[in-house]
Amino acid sequence: MDPGQLENLYRTYNRRKYVHPDPLECVYGYASLQDREIAAFIAAALAYGNVRQILKSVYAALGQMGDSPRSYLVQRNVHGLYADYADYVHRFAAGRHMAAMLAGIKGVIREYGSLQDAFAENVSGADETYVPALCAFIEKIRDRAPEDPGHLIASPHKGSACKRLFLFLRWMVRCDAVDPGGWDRMSAAKLVVPLDTHMYRECCGLGLTGRRRADLKTALEITAGFARLVPEDPVRYDFVLTRPGIRGPW
Repeated sequence: MDPGQLENLYRTYNRRKYVHPDPLECVYGYASLQDREIAAFIAAALAYGNVRQILKSVYAALGQMGDSPRSYLVQRNVHGLYADYADYVHRFAAGRHMAAMLAGIKGVIREYGSLQDAFAENVSGADETYVPALCAFIEKIRDRAPEDPGHLIASPHKGSACKRLFLFLRWMVRCDAVDPGGWDRMSAAKLVVPLDTHMYRECCGLGLTGRRRADLKTALEITAGFARLVPEDPVRYDFVLTRPGIRGPW
């Protein structure tokens, strides 16, 4: 692994013009942090499957909410959520799964004020990563959902790499030309690499892991490898290393 080459990739390709097609682009239009965090959670939850379909599904989900996802959730009751998303579908997720997830988010916002406040409650200085805080955060959403949101929300405690959840955290905690940030009470140093098949393949090639499964243990091993290079920002190279898998070769 050549640190200089990685940094050159970052300087060259960590720009918004290289974001499309990526669900992150659906998040940029929200100036309010409390709208952006909700939009980001939805976009990340839907980030599986064909990228064109992902974008279509994210825009459809957010389009139902109007200009302010937060205002929509605050004003809409749970019955209304189920009615609004009755015909919604994204691959294996039906409208009731989306409505249940949104109801869970609504409940968290009602109790804590924002997703950031709900997440921050379980952040501990003793934890090396945000895995424990993420587990607690997800349980808060699930506990307030009227039914299981299905695989829209992964379960970190089951050992899944939870790529979409760590992607959400990357978007919200980091702030640069690509990641919009906003969760300034959190540190990028505790982020975990959002590990999917593209990133797993790249990191195997870089010698960051020899594990055969792209699970949470592998994601933590890869994150530790990047942390030796950039301890304050171990997911710094995530975006640029995954561009070939999304956009094709450079």
